[in-house]
Amino acid sequence: MSPLAVRPGIAGITPYVGGESALLGRHRVIRLASNEGALGPSPMAVAAFEEMAANMHRYPDGASAELRGALAELHGLEAARIVCGAGSDELIALLCRAYAGPGDEILHTEHAFLMFAIAARTVGATPVAAPERDLTADVDALLERVTGKTRILFLANPNNPTGTYLPASELNRLRAGLREDVLLVVDAAYAEYVSHDDYTPGVDLVEAGDNVVMTRTFSKLYALGGLRLGWAYCPPDVADVLNRMRNPFNVCAPAQVAGLGALRDTAFADAGRAHNATWLPWITEQARGLGLEVPDSAGNFVLVRFPNAPGRDAEAADAFLRDRGIIVRRMGPYGLPDALRITVGHEDEMRAVAEALDGLVD
Repeated sequence: MSPLAVRPGIAGITPYVGGESALLGRHRVIRLASNEGALGPSPMAVAAFEEMAANMHRYPDGASAELRGALAELHGLEAARIVCGAGSDELIALLCRAYAGPGDEILHTEHAFLMFAIAARTVGATPVAAPERDLTADVDALLERVTGKTRILFLANPNNPTGTYLPASELNRLRAGLREDVLLVVDAAYAEYVSHDDYTPGVDLVEAGDNVVMTRTFSKLYALGGLRLGWAYCPPDVADVLNRMRNPFNVCAPAQVAGLGALRDTAFADAGRAHNATWLPWITEQARGLGLEVPDSAGNFVLVRFPNAPGRDAEAADAFLRDRGIIVRRMGPYGLPDALRITVGHEDEMRAVAEALDGLVD
């Protein structure tokens, strides 16, 4: 046993495990476990990445200035309030380091993105889970669990893995019910897919006060997960804090140029949204038609819940799909052992999943 002392809470962390990408003995695998964009990266993003390869010996722009400018122009934001990170995970971790520590509490919903609790424990804070209602964040339950120790409230909207979301009215009610010294972080990783009129990614809340941050990612619609690129829109004081804490070259040059290419290829992004708008409801109805429970999803994935029956439960369904070369995501770590999360993929992949599910329940 090492005599080195580890900070309290670290030993209790269950490491995050990403979706699998390979199956033993299978050359072709359908990968639907990580909510990656179905169409892959934009050709403009790929071209920009390849073009900068000869200059990879150069340090990147530490401020990500051009990328922040492009994000500001696209979304109508102030570039000075945007902070880029090596994935939104880095920004979530930095916010925990900046605003919470031992003895503090960090609040999230019952079936929330696992990194919220992990980031809380890394700084010695206690993660607190508020129960959901119908797999959806419950504003009243969240506010009831705010204590004098609460420092941050993380809300994924839409939520991963349930796919549900809070409308703008409820998001505003949540913000109004929080003390000014509690930071509300709206993780809008799937905002690009949402078309509902009552949805807001949180920009309005960020601009209305000093205690709301919105985080976003390039890993979903823009399909740049392998480059690790995310961003946050913050109150000026929070942006200043993050810029003081982040590493000086935290976003690599390939990620910056590929991100710019992705933002400029609006036609490709629109095609990704259109593809999702077709196949998300299709796979939802296919699964429901087999008698499986599937909540409405506003992301690029569905949560499919299976009966507690031998040979038909989630474990059996996962094994059945894997035998056919299809990798989806088990939801036990999220408190949903009866469920699988299935990413929207290409048409042939969606039809293969539907056919396999039909064979399972037949």
